[in-house]
Amino acid sequence: MKTLQEFVALFAEQLDDTDANEITASTEFHNLDDWTSLTGLSVIAMIYEEFEVALKGDDVTTSITVEDLYNKVISKL
Repeated sequence: MKTLQEFVALFAEQLDDTDANEITASTEFHNLDDWTSLTGLSVIAMIYEEFEVALKGDDVTTSITVEDLYNKVISKL
């Protein structure tokens, strides 16, 4: 199982114009200038590839921070 820090790094890789060092577990990702619905789909695909967990769009939209999203993934393992 990947740690929260590994998840944050994988999440940051999905953002094209945001410096990965700016992304932390407490980042409210919906507020990022780089966040779009396409980025959300990329994150869902990354989660499926890395964790074999199929998230729904609601799982992403109801998460506030990167850690919230990580916790949803872990709860579905």
